[in-house]
Amino acid sequence: MAHPVAGAVLFLLLSAAPTAQAQSKAGEWVMPGKDFAATRYSELTQFTAANVSRIRPTWTFSTGVLGGHEGQPLVVGSTMYVVTPYPNVLYAFDLTKEGYPLRWKYRPNVDAAAIGMACCDVVNRGASYAGGKIVYNLLDGHTVAVAATTGREVWKTRVADVRMGETMTMAPLVVRDRVIVGAAGGEYGIRGWVKGLDLATGAVVWTGYNIGPDEDVLVRPGSFRSFYHTGENLALESWPRDGWKNGGAPVWGWLSYDAELDLVYYGTGNPAPYNSEQRPGDNRWATSVLARDPDDGTLRWAYQFTRRTTGTTTRPRR
Repeated sequence: MAHPVAGAVLFLLLSAAPTAQAQSKAGEWVMPGKDFAATRYSELTQFTAANVSRIRPTWTFSTGVLGGHEGQPLVVGSTMYVVTPYPNVLYAFDLTKEGYPLRWKYRPNVDAAAIGMACCDVVNRGASYAGGKIVYNLLDGHTVAVAATTGREVWKTRVADVRMGETMTMAPLVVRDRVIVGAAGGEYGIRGWVKGLDLATGAVVWTGYNIGPDEDVLVRPGSFRSFYHTGENLALESWPRDGWKNGGAPVWGWLSYDAELDLVYYGTGNPAPYNSEQRPGDNRWATSVLARDPDDGTLRWAYQFTRRTTGTTTRPRR
């Protein structure tokens, strides 16, 4: 088990040596929520109600970073990967050797200007493994892919603009050959979006805005179904004139995927500005859950939980 704390990553293990099961596929953790459904559930049985009281720390590693460690480590085969908050260093540890020595370290060049634009600490929510690559986001608006075996940078793509108030704190989700990412910055009036990148090259294949006209939101004729709303430009006409251009609705958290329906699900954050009197209307699709086709980003449906959210009734969203 791993518990992230400020300045260090502390690993708690039973006094028994790791079993062969820990190196099996069941013992791997290759994406933020363990699986596409984001169950966050491990099938391992080494820890039980009978022995949990005997868990003790056996090894620690200090990242040297005091920002919020909000991402869980990945375990792929015999290697564990840890991403830090800014400056977003990626560490790879060898789990087959005593003391779990460092295999390699990747330290990207991250623009320090992003520190001042991150509203709620310079956190990072982790990485994903796919196609031999560790993929994660940098605070300054880049997504990177690093070779899992060597630590070599495979590609680095700028997907967000710090100058516009956009930062990157969420963990990407990889579905087939698409890397799905979103931006934080609802407090600064960004226009929330998600993007699909090509896993092999890092090229941006599609961009789906959460607010605005249908063509930008990727609502296509005959493909969008909303149980409670009908009509065109639902994410445009529910805002005052031009309000959608800086209406927030960021995507700073986690995503999931339904393989049977072939849909990616994600939630959006608060609308902007916080004062709801400045943005009359339902403000779709802020504070909502959206479902998209991972291949081309087509919006299939959306559901809004809270209309005209105010800053006094909702917790700030990063």
